[in-house]
Amino acid sequence: MGVHRRRWDNTITLLAIAACLVFSDAQHEPGFCSMYDECGKNPTVSGSLLNSNVPCKNYGAARQVVGVHYNLLKQVCPMLDRGEGQTFACCSYQQLMSLQSSLTLSKAVLVRCPSCAYNFAHVHCVTTCSPNQSQTINITRTIPVNISGTEKEAVVAYQTYISTDFSDVSFRSCKNVRIPATGGFAIATMCGRYGAKLCTAQRWLDFQGDSSNGLAPLDIDFRLIPPEQSADVPAGMVAYAGMVLGCNETTPTGGKECSCQDCEDSCPPVPPPGPLPGPFTIRDVDGVLVICSILFFFILLMFLVYLIAICCDGKKSKRRKDKNANEVDHTLNLTVHPSEITCTDKASLATQEFLGSMFQSWGTVMARHPLKVIFASVFVVAAFSTGMMNMELTTDPVQLWSAPNSRARREKDFHDANFAPFFRTNQLILTAPGRPSYIYDSILFGRTYFSGLISKDLILQLLELQQKIQAIEFWSEELNKTASLKDVCYAPLNPTNPSLTDCAVNSLPQYFQNSVENLNAKANMTELGVTKEVDWRDHFIYCVNSPLSFQDITALDMSCMSDYGGPVFPFLAVGGYEDEDFTNAEAFILTFSLNNYARDDPKFKVVEKWESMFLEIVKDYQNDPNTNFTFAYMAERSLEDEINRTTVEDFPIFMISYGVIFLYIAIALGEYTSFKRILVDSKIVVGLGGILIVGCSVLTSMGFYGWVGIPSSLIIVQVVPFLVLAVGADNIFIFVLEYQRDERRSGETREEQIGRVLGSVAPSMLLCSLSESVCFFLGALSTMPAVKTFALYAALSVLIDFLLQMTAFVALLSLDARRQDANRYDVACCVRVKNPPPSKPNQGFLFPLMKKYYAPALLCGFSRIVVMVVFLFMFCASIFLMCHVKVGLDQELSMPTDSYMLRYFEYLNKYFEVGVPTYFVTTKGFNFSSLAGMNAVCSSVGCDQFSLTQKIQYATEYPERSYMAIPASSWVDDFIDWLNPGSRCCRIYTSGPNTGKFCPASESAFLCLRRCMPLTEDGVVRPNETEFNTFLPSFLGNRPDLQCPKGGLGAYDTAVVADNVTGEIVASRFMAYHTPLKNSQEYTTALKIARELAHNITMAMRDMNGTDPDFEVFPYTVTYVFYEQYLSIVYEGLVNIALCLLPTFIVCCILLGMDLLSGLLNLLTIVMITVDTVGVMTLWGIDYNAVSLINLVTAVGISVEFVSHMTRSFALSTLPTRVERAKDATAKMGSAVFAGVAMTNLPGIIVLAFAKAQLIQIFFFRLNLVITLLGMAHGLIFLPVFLSYFGPPLNKAVLLEAQKKKAQEMESRNKTLTTKL
Repeated sequence: MGVHRRRWDNTITLLAIAACLVFSDAQHEPGFCSMYDECGKNPTVSGSLLNSNVPCKNYGAARQVVGVHYNLLKQVCPMLDRGEGQTFACCSYQQLMSLQSSLTLSKAVLVRCPSCAYNFAHVHCVTTCSPNQSQTINITRTIPVNISGTEKEAVVAYQTYISTDFSDVSFRSCKNVRIPATGGFAIATMCGRYGAKLCTAQRWLDFQGDSSNGLAPLDIDFRLIPPEQSADVPAGMVAYAGMVLGCNETTPTGGKECSCQDCEDSCPPVPPPGPLPGPFTIRDVDGVLVICSILFFFILLMFLVYLIAICCDGKKSKRRKDKNANEVDHTLNLTVHPSEITCTDKASLATQEFLGSMFQSWGTVMARHPLKVIFASVFVVAAFSTGMMNMELTTDPVQLWSAPNSRARREKDFHDANFAPFFRTNQLILTAPGRPSYIYDSILFGRTYFSGLISKDLILQLLELQQKIQAIEFWSEELNKTASLKDVCYAPLNPTNPSLTDCAVNSLPQYFQNSVENLNAKANMTELGVTKEVDWRDHFIYCVNSPLSFQDITALDMSCMSDYGGPVFPFLAVGGYEDEDFTNAEAFILTFSLNNYARDDPKFKVVEKWESMFLEIVKDYQNDPNTNFTFAYMAERSLEDEINRTTVEDFPIFMISYGVIFLYIAIALGEYTSFKRILVDSKIVVGLGGILIVGCSVLTSMGFYGWVGIPSSLIIVQVVPFLVLAVGADNIFIFVLEYQRDERRSGETREEQIGRVLGSVAPSMLLCSLSESVCFFLGALSTMPAVKTFALYAALSVLIDFLLQMTAFVALLSLDARRQDANRYDVACCVRVKNPPPSKPNQGFLFPLMKKYYAPALLCGFSRIVVMVVFLFMFCASIFLMCHVKVGLDQELSMPTDSYMLRYFEYLNKYFEVGVPTYFVTTKGFNFSSLAGMNAVCSSVGCDQFSLTQKIQYATEYPERSYMAIPASSWVDDFIDWLNPGSRCCRIYTSGPNTGKFCPASESAFLCLRRCMPLTEDGVVRPNETEFNTFLPSFLGNRPDLQCPKGGLGAYDTAVVADNVTGEIVASRFMAYHTPLKNSQEYTTALKIARELAHNITMAMRDMNGTDPDFEVFPYTVTYVFYEQYLSIVYEGLVNIALCLLPTFIVCCILLGMDLLSGLLNLLTIVMITVDTVGVMTLWGIDYNAVSLINLVTAVGISVEFVSHMTRSFALSTLPTRVERAKDATAKMGSAVFAGVAMTNLPGIIVLAFAKAQLIQIFFFRLNLVITLLGMAHGLIFLPVFLSYFGPPLNKAVLLEAQKKKAQEMESRNKTLTTKL
C-alpha cells in the first residue's frame, strides 16, 4: 500500500512538472496571452492623473472578439482587425475602454497627424491587445489582489520587446508634430525630462511606460532591439516589427498624410532663400568709395582746368594781374554807361532799393516811437501767449514719433480696437554673480551642473519678493475701493473675475505653485534598486524640460503648471543659459503682466499707480543691504517716466546755456572805447532784450498753435528756443555792429540814422529769416509728428522773431542809443558820466582783425587753392561716409546716463533667450468658416501646404533671415483638433438639464455620449458653416485641462473677434515670436521681413473665391510703431531737406533781384554743410533718426545764417575784382557772422555736454557742435574762396548807382565849399 501511494505521489509530481513545462512553453507562443482583463487600480501608484487600472496576469489563448467588443477593437486598434469572426485579442472590452480613454488624451495633441496617432496607438495596442501578446511582453512584477472574492495577480510591470525598425519610424512620425497654442512640439510633453531636443525613440517610449508621471497606469520596460541583435531576445519571444507608417503616408483606415508643419517628409520642395545681397563693390573695393574718389578727382581736374583757363585768358587779354592772379579791369574805375547794365543787374538794384527804402522808412518810424512800439509788441505777445493755456504737451512716444495715418499706427489702432492694447510688462531680471556653481547627483537625471544662482535660498528670496509685489494695495479714487493686482492684472484663464492667483505672473517659483511647502518637499525614491532622496532640484530639472506636465516623474508628484493654471516656459523664468541648459542659467526672470487701457480709461491711472508702487518696492529692495541679488527692472511706464525725468533735470542745463549765451551777447555787443565808459558802452539791456525777443517769439508761436490746437512736445521746448536764438542773435549782431560802425551824416537825426542802418542790413536779415521760415514750413510736410510739429513751431518762431526784431528791437536800440548819447549807464540809466563819446565810430575788435589779417591771408593765391582742395575732399569723403551712416535709434539712448533702464536694456540683451511676440492679424473679408478658408489658414492634416501658418513655419526655418523664432499659434488648428472626435474635447450633453449643449471634457462620459463631429475615414475633420459658428464660442471659452489640453480659453479667447449678428470673423490674430532683437537695425529689418511675409500671405488669401479685395494680413507687435519710421526715414529725410533747401535758393534769388548764380552758390554751400554734417555723424557714432533729422533741418536753417549774409554782401559789393569783393564781404559780414552765429552758439552748446540725457549729449551737444563748426568753416573759410573764383560778376547797376551817389556827394560838398568861400 505504501509503495502504491509513493508511486501515485510521484505520478502527480511528474504530471505537475509536465503541466508546468507545457504551460511555460505556451506563454511565449503565438496565439497566447500573458494578461487579460482588469484587476482594478494599481496599488503601487498614488496621485495618478488618469485611470490607473492594470491588467490581470492570465496566461491563456487569445480570445475571439465579436459584437460590440469587436466594433470597439476595430475603432481603437484597427491594426489588429482581421475581420469579424476572425479577430482574436488579449484584452477584454473593459480593457479596451480604458485603453481608448488613455489614447484619447494623447490623440488630443497627436490627432493632427493621423499616421503618428496610428503608430502611437499601434504601440499600445500591441502590448495590450495583440493575440500574440505572450511573444512580445514578459511580466516582471505582479501584486496579489482580490477581485470580487477571487484572488488574482495584478500586473504592475512588464517588459516588451520592439524592433527598432518599428520604434524609430514611429518616433520619427511623431517628433515634429506641433502644439499650435505654444508653437512647440507635442513630443516635448511626451518625453519627460528630455524635452523635444533630447528626445529619442527609447526615451519617448520610456516616458509612456513610467507610472511616476501620473499618466501611465503601470511600468513598462520597452526593450528596443535592432534587427541584427535579435538573439538578445529571450527564447520564444520576438521583437515586434509590425507595419509602421511614415508621417507622409496615409493610414490603412484612410487617414491622410501629415502636413508639412508636422512632418518634414510631407513638405513640398521649397528652395532656400538666396544669399543676401553683398555690399556694393567695384573690383572688390567699396563701390561708393570708388565713385567718390572718381568724383573727387574729376572735380579737382575740372578746377585745375578752370585755373589754367583763367591764366591763359589773362595772358591773352594782357590785363594786369594783382598778386593773387586776379584780373584788375581798369574800365571798372570809369563811369558805367546805362547801356552796359543788364536786366538782371537792374532787377537786383531795384529790389535792393525797394527793400532798403521800405525798411529805412519803417526803421525811422519805429525808432521815433520806441515806447509805443514796445508796449504794442508786449500786448500782441501777451495776447497770443494766452493760447498756451490750451496747449497740449505730447509725451506719449507713439503719438510723438508715429504719424496718425502711418501704416504702423493704423495697424496698432486696428489691433487695439479689436483685441485691446498689448498687455503691460513689469519685469525684473535678477542675477547673483560670484556664487559658485555646484553639481547635483540626481537619481533620475544623473550628475547635473547647477549655476550658483539656482539655489534654494535664492529661489525663496525671489518668492518673497514676488509675494511682496503681489500684495500691493492702495486706495483708488477711480475705482472707489482698495485696488490690488487682481484689479489690473492679465488673467488669461479667468479674465472676468480674477483672483490674485489668477494673475499671470511668470517666474521660477511658479514651477512650485509659489509654495514654500512645495519648495521644501522631499521624498525617497527608488530607481534601478538604488534609493535616494529627491527634492526641488529634481522637480526643477523635470519642469524646465517639460513645462506642460501636470505631474513630474519624481516621488514628489508635483505639477509643473503655474498657480494661475498656465505653463511657465523656461525662457520666461530663467535666462543666460546656452543650448537649453537651464540649470546653468545666470538670471531669474520675474514678470508681472497687466492689462493695458486707453489713456482716457479710469483704469489707466489705476494701473500706473500700481506700477509706481511696484517701482518703489523694487527700488527699496535694491537698496536693502541684505539683498543677495544684482538685478535690473522696468515697468511699462518706465520709459516715459525716465524721459520726462531727464527733461526736468536737464532744464537747468538749458537755462545755464541760455544764460551763457546772454552773457556773451551782452558783452560782445558793447563798444568799449575806454575803461571809464564801460558801463555806458555795454549792451546788457540790448542783449537781454534780444534774448527776451527770442523767448517772446517762441511763446507767441506756442500760444498761437495752442489756440489752433496743434500739440507741442518737450523737444520743441528744448530745441526751438535754441534755434531761434542762433538765428536771432545773428541778426542782432549784424544790426548793432552796423550801427556802431556807421557815422551819422550831417543833419541826420538819431532815428533817421537807425532807419538808414536798418535799411542797409534788414534785406539781409529778411533774406535769412524768410529762407529759414519757408524752409521750416515746408519741413512741416513731414509725416513724422515730432518733425512736423517742430518745423511748424520753428517756422512761426523764426518769422515772429524777425517781426519783433523789426519792431521791438529797433525801438529798444533807439532807446539805448539815446541813453548812450546821453552818457548814461547801461541798466542804471539814471547815472551819467562826464566822459564824452568818441568822435569816430567804433570798428570793434573783429572787423579790423578780419580786414587786416584774416581776409588777406585766406584769399591769397596758395590759400585759395588749398581751401578748395581740402573742402572738396571733405565733401566727397562725407558722401562716402553718408552712405554708411547707421539708421535707427537704440532705445538705450533715450535714457539718461544714470537711468536704471540702461541696466535693464543691458540685462535684456544679455539674458533673454527669445524675442518679442508678434501677431499676424487678419482683417474683415475672409471666410474662415468655409472648407477652403480653414485649409488656407491651418497647418494640420488636410491643410494647404502654403497656408497662412505654414508659410510662417517655413520662415522660422531660417531665423537668421526671417527673424522669426517660433511658429505662429493657430486657433484654427486647435479648433479643428478640439472638434476631432478622436479626443474628448467637444461633446454634447445627452442627458440632464443641459441636453443638446456643449459638454466639457471634465464631465462624466455617461452624461455626454455624443461627439460634436462624426468620425471621418481620412482623419480630416472640418465643420460646416453652421457647426463652425455653433462650436467656436464653446471652444474659445473652454478652459484647457489634462482631459482636453486644446481648450481655447487663455490662448485664443481674445484672438478671435466675430460679428455679434452675422457671426462673421472681423478680426483674428496668430501669435509667433521673433528671435532676440538687439538693436534698432534688427528691429527694423524684422519689421520689414514680417511685412513681406504678411503681404505674401495676403495676396494668396485674396486669390480665394469670396475674399474681399480689401482683406489684409499684417504683422503687429508693440515695437513696430516706433521702428516703422526707419523703413522710410532716409527717403523722407532727403525729401525734407530738399524741401528746406529749395526756399533758400528761391528766396535768395528773388531778394537779390533774380541773381541765379548767387542763389546757386548759396545752395551749394548749404548742401556741402549738410552732407559734411552727416559724414561727421558717421565718424562720431551719431545715428540717423528722427532726432537727427530735426537737427539736420535745423542745420539748414543755421547754415543760411552762415552763408546768406556773406553771399549778399559779396553780390552787392562794388569793388573791382572777385577777390577784393570777397575780402570786403569777409571783413564786413564775416566778423558779424562769427560773433553773432558761431560765438553765440558755441558757449551754449558746450554747456549741453553736461546734460544727463544721452539724447541731448549726442543729438544736441555733438550734432549742434558739428553743425556750428562746419557752418563756421564753410561760411568763413570756404565760401569767401568759393565766391572769389565763381561768384557773380560785378553788378554794374549797383556800381552806377554808387557812382551817382558819390558824384552827388562831391557836388554837394563843392557847393558847400563855394558857398563858404
